[in-house]
Amino acid sequence: MTPLKHARTDVLDIAYHEVGPVAGPAVVLLHGYPYDVHSYTEVAPRLGALGYRVVVPYLRGHGPTRFLDPATSRSGQQAALGADVIGLLDALDIPEAVLGGYDWGGRAACVVAALRPERVSGLVSVNGYLIQDIAASAQPIRPDLEAGFWYFYYFLTDRGRAGLTANRREIAEVIWRRNSPAWDFDRETLDRTAEAFDNPDYVEVVLHSYRHRLGRSAGAPEYAAAEQALARQPRISVPTVTLAGLADGNFPVAPGLTDVDRFAGPRLDRRVPHAGHNLPQEAPEAFVQAVLDVTMLARRHADAAPDGS
Repeated sequence: MTPLKHARTDVLDIAYHEVGPVAGPAVVLLHGYPYDVHSYTEVAPRLGALGYRVVVPYLRGHGPTRFLDPATSRSGQQAALGADVIGLLDALDIPEAVLGGYDWGGRAACVVAALRPERVSGLVSVNGYLIQDIAASAQPIRPDLEAGFWYFYYFLTDRGRAGLTANRREIAEVIWRRNSPAWDFDRETLDRTAEAFDNPDYVEVVLHSYRHRLGRSAGAPEYAAAEQALARQPRISVPTVTLAGLADGNFPVAPGLTDVDRFAGPRLDRRVPHAGHNLPQEAPEAFVQAVLDVTMLARRHADAAPDGS
């Protein structure tokens, strides 16, 4: 995933990897937590070879991406992640793109698709609709699933802050093994990704993300309007392909679709055998195919529109 380029937004200097022709249809691939751009090591070059302009950024708080101003809030809330995607598209003069992602990255993609659909030609989202319903965050879920989210609650505490500061790689490994029990990753793969956790803002961004989503930390004022819109759980109208790994240890796949009412546009849903939470790295062929399929879905949708747009 080298060489890296840099794009400056109003908030960040975003480090990103790019492959494929600049004139090709744009695809922005967004990683999750605790992962990095190497989730797309196999996906990006395959799409680039097919003629797509593929952009894979490090999210805020990860890798070489940096805040421009020391006074800027180190927010990890969903509206901030979505705003970063819009800022990147603007900085690269990309009017619209296919957005693909999982976990934090899938959430950022869903946020943009819901709030700024004119910038999204298609959406590929692992685990479906990922916009957080913060008002409902106090509602308990099954105890076995709560156990897998131990780090959500750990990060609410001072002990969790100290633990994340000291044990970034080790915490990631525990989460990886729970998220993807069928993924036989090696030490080199984990070490390569863990380099992204050395970012000076990593701890603050991660802690704020989980504290905000559980309603234990206020959001940054600059994202208040977007968070109010997201609190209404807006529907996603852009062409979408949703993916779900059948070997996801923390987010088990429900027998049927539970988020049908959250998607107003054309949608395909795929179940991916043997894949866990980090689906693009575990099943790159399925993720590449999803990008191809959402491109086809978008073309059909445009052709069927009364004005052809």
